[in-house]
Amino acid sequence: GMTKQEVKRFSIIRAIHALANPTDRRAQEAAAFEFECSRAASDQYGRAAQGILLPAEVLRNWKRDLNSADEAALFTDDFRGGDFIDVLRNSSSVMQAGARMLNGLSGDVKIPKKRTAAAAGWIATEGGPSAESEMTVGSVSMTPKTLGAHTDVTRQLLIQSSLDVEALIRDDLATSIALAIDLGALSGNPASSSGQPTGIKLTNGINTVDFGTAPDLVPTFAQIVEMETRLGEDNALMGNLAYIMGAAMYGALKTTEKATNTAQFVVEPGGTINGYRAVVSNQAAAGDAYFGNFSDLLVGMFGGLDIVVDPYTASTSGTVRVVALQSCDVAVRHAVSFCLGNDGGS
Repeated sequence: GMTKQEVKRFSIIRAIHALANPTDRRAQEAAAFEFECSRAASDQYGRAAQGILLPAEVLRNWKRDLNSADEAALFTDDFRGGDFIDVLRNSSSVMQAGARMLNGLSGDVKIPKKRTAAAAGWIATEGGPSAESEMTVGSVSMTPKTLGAHTDVTRQLLIQSSLDVEALIRDDLATSIALAIDLGALSGNPASSSGQPTGIKLTNGINTVDFGTAPDLVPTFAQIVEMETRLGEDNALMGNLAYIMGAAMYGALKTTEKATNTAQFVVEPGGTINGYRAVVSNQAAAGDAYFGNFSDLLVGMFGGLDIVVDPYTASTSGTVRVVALQSCDVAVRHAVSFCLGNDGGS
């Protein structure tokens, strides 16, 4: 229930500084608003925070709408945070392709699902009975699975009180968490010891196309079309349809002709493949290509982002470790809405 002004006011830096200095009364008073928001979020989600729990409104607005007129006290002249050189990361895959997000979940989720439909039958003789064929109903389940990311923040960064530092810490944690969820949704591990969601790749019942001995695992245009055909055969050719593949495969398909001497390439003008949107992301393993209706992929977020501050691990240098924990899960509504293409062995 936070207003736009309250979301603007929320500072992750103040919260971190207060958690890192629990005996500093001024730091606790400065972060009173952030702690109040965390308590409200804990009540809403029905669970206690290990550190400080970020409300959903804050998570949806990581980029704060600030300006020098309203927030002049936060600006400094000597810190070039805007010139910080970040690591090169994978781009998102399923998020970019249109996976459906379920936010603010608090307990295990069961979504009813019709598995088979009732079928009509012709009546053989006048006054005879109709054929009995009932629909069957099941469910799709989601249970919280927790992932974490951490970033080390130096003492110098914390005392800068700069908008650039605020954005730097937010972006680093948010991007790390988002890409981990994205990878889990694409190709997670269902083993009970892994703690990961199953992901599309290992979901039972998805369609598959074997690329065979294609050179460098680059599919032919016929194999790309076959992935679409598999969905069509299962009445699943609808919704947010897209291909996902790595940069190497996409680059090779830009020079792969649909048929010999036609000068028509698999990657079409505008970047589409077989008439559908193509998402290029190195989240997809080498040799893997996905096609599907990504509206049928559910990503559930259980509660808010839990921020835990550790000022002790690297206390000799004044560095503070900020740990972000997020509970989430992934579910596929219809396995046949997806097709995985690879060499059949990975």
